[in-house]
Amino acid sequence: MSDLITKINTLRREKNAVILAHTYQPAEIQDIADYVGDSYGLSVEASKLDKADLIVFCGVLFMAETAAILNPERKVIMPDPDAGCPMADMITGEQLRQFKAKHPGAKVVCYVNSTAEIKAESDVCCTSSNAVKIVSSLGPDCDILFVPDQFLGKFVEQKLGRKLILWDGYCPVHEQLTGEVTRKVKARYPGVPLMVHPETRPEVQQAAEFVLSTGQMLTLVQQSQEKKFLVGTEEGILHALRKAAPDKEFIHLSGCLLCQDMKKNTLKKVLHSLETEQTVITVPSEIALRARQSIEAMIALSQA
Repeated sequence: MSDLITKINTLRREKNAVILAHTYQPAEIQDIADYVGDSYGLSVEASKLDKADLIVFCGVLFMAETAAILNPERKVIMPDPDAGCPMADMITGEQLRQFKAKHPGAKVVCYVNSTAEIKAESDVCCTSSNAVKIVSSLGPDCDILFVPDQFLGKFVEQKLGRKLILWDGYCPVHEQLTGEVTRKVKARYPGVPLMVHPETRPEVQQAAEFVLSTGQMLTLVQQSQEKKFLVGTEEGILHALRKAAPDKEFIHLSGCLLCQDMKKNTLKKVLHSLETEQTVITVPSEIALRARQSIEAMIALSQA
């Protein structure tokens, strides 16, 4: 492994490359990345990469598309372009256009876990860390179509006390976690706070002390006086949590929380992508222009 890392580091310097990785990536990928973060953090970081010539994106396809949209002058490559997101594939551009036609005048908020075409058809993007703020910023009087994640949408509804018009999508990994399993694990660890992702089912969220994005989870464990946490999201975050708070213990809620797509990247694939500068991720210009507007609107509203 050390030989692979040496070769990767040599090539990244030679090619002025930056490596971005999601917190659900394998531990060895996180350890070589220049930046590790959640969807929002990666979107912001991608918007700042004006000095890199090459972006190696270790995540899933919609994330690399976002980086390509925000960096039209740079080459964005994915070590494994087959790493997709089943939730993002649960709605097509045509389906969203039909959805919008049924609700004329409604604003469209799309979870960043969506394809470039969906972003292009939306008014503004959001992530799990800023969805409540984004929806709230649109005012109380307009109808809002929220796509594609119904569970994140229901979380926003609960926080704001208002109804949204939800698409019936979901993350197949988080959706597997049931309220029954959650309650049983909590019963085995009385007094240990549980933090879960807002992509989980409402009954799972109701059993948790904290419903947070992965980035917010990392902030919480660094600031909290608690010494032990139950964790209800994809297992890749455990590595990031242990690095962020090495003095604390983290107990994963369930082995079902494993995303096979997030685990497709390997150090060998990262090295190969640097050697060949493949696979290049591109977005058609007419889609990229409109998608960029919804992404930049999200960043502006989040930082306001």
